[in-house]
Amino acid sequence: MFAEIITIGDEILIGQIVDTNSAFIAKELTKIGVSVYQITSVQDDREHILQALEAAKSRVRVVIVTGGLGPTKDDITKHVFCEFFDDILVEDRDVLAHVEHLFKKYITSTPISDINRKQAMVPSKAIILKNEYGTAPGMWMPSGETAFVSLPGVPFEMKNLMRHSVIPKITEQFKRPFILHRTLVTYGLGESAIADKIEDWENSLPTFVKLAYLPSLGRVRLRLTAKGADPRVLEETLENEFEKLNPLIGDIMYGIQDEETLEEVVSKLLTKNKLTLATAESCTGGRIAEQLTALSGASAYFKGSVVSYATETKINVLNVPGALIKKHSVVSEAVAKAMAENVKKLLKTDFAIATTGNAGPTKGDSDAEIGTVFIAIASPNGCFAEKFNMGNHRERIIQKTVNKALELLQKEILKYSFVHP
Repeated sequence: MFAEIITIGDEILIGQIVDTNSAFIAKELTKIGVSVYQITSVQDDREHILQALEAAKSRVRVVIVTGGLGPTKDDITKHVFCEFFDDILVEDRDVLAHVEHLFKKYITSTPISDINRKQAMVPSKAIILKNEYGTAPGMWMPSGETAFVSLPGVPFEMKNLMRHSVIPKITEQFKRPFILHRTLVTYGLGESAIADKIEDWENSLPTFVKLAYLPSLGRVRLRLTAKGADPRVLEETLENEFEKLNPLIGDIMYGIQDEETLEEVVSKLLTKNKLTLATAESCTGGRIAEQLTALSGASAYFKGSVVSYATETKINVLNVPGALIKKHSVVSEAVAKAMAENVKKLLKTDFAIATTGNAGPTKGDSDAEIGTVFIAIASPNGCFAEKFNMGNHRERIIQKTVNKALELLQKEILKYSFVHP
């Protein structure tokens, strides 16, 4: 059971916006056993869209198209759909009533115009999918054994239609296999090194189970995908395979999750154990605080951050002695520990993270080589710092430092919670 996603819009092709819609649609389809065969981005061009629709029809059973449903002349999806299906546009009274309701209740600053009312013009053969949050309706149009679905490109409108209209309709009309994913997250070892350690295990996987390596800065996710008719068999197989894997790389893995990030794991640990955290960030420039506060409920454990990017801020705000900096330099174990201890004291927390390093491209206030980073963790049990070389690319250095800092913090929280359950 395959599907294809087609995104329409010049703004995607010129890099003006990032296509996040396809990633969301692919995840939702996978959950119900539909494999995405291909993702295609096309111009706002009649011929290009027609070719994409025709090609997709020959490959898959479901084609989901996003974008090009606005009321202006550059939005041509409905017109191309009519040409593809040999159809005409007709006014749908329910859609028109919905558009008028939205303008009357929510879009009071802009009077409704005839252009807005044109959103009610839809292909006569289409099954209309009501868009609760916007004026462009979704459309479901069958062609032989293939269903074509047109959705607005606005992400929150598209997501609502996918969850409440498209997915239920696919589930009702198509017989699908089961697809289960399990993801194991590792830290501290590269992709090729992991592959060497688990080669024999990987070679012995059942034919219906596939392994994918998903490396990112400072971590590698191992995703197992099982596809078949019996979900219980798939579930048991994945569980057994991960049990076999644990003795091989148990020292570098922190758990089995599908989507959970390391900051989410740390958040749960801090919340569960009623512990608090502060950060003192230099080379990471507040990135750790940003990732933590992006999570709902972070105020329960995260008390704040001092972004001590300049040396004088380390001295004047974090009270790091100038003599200590002069002796060891700002990029040093001693300064990292002082930053962590002092921000912990300043914000009265249980734990603290500190980062100081040289992310480049220039060396700044330290002669340390670009990529040199010190990360310190202050806890109720004391304080330590570790030195790392994070490479020579600024963005990689920063994000790898964030990931490593959260990894070190997680381990210290686990140690503490084991002793103080």
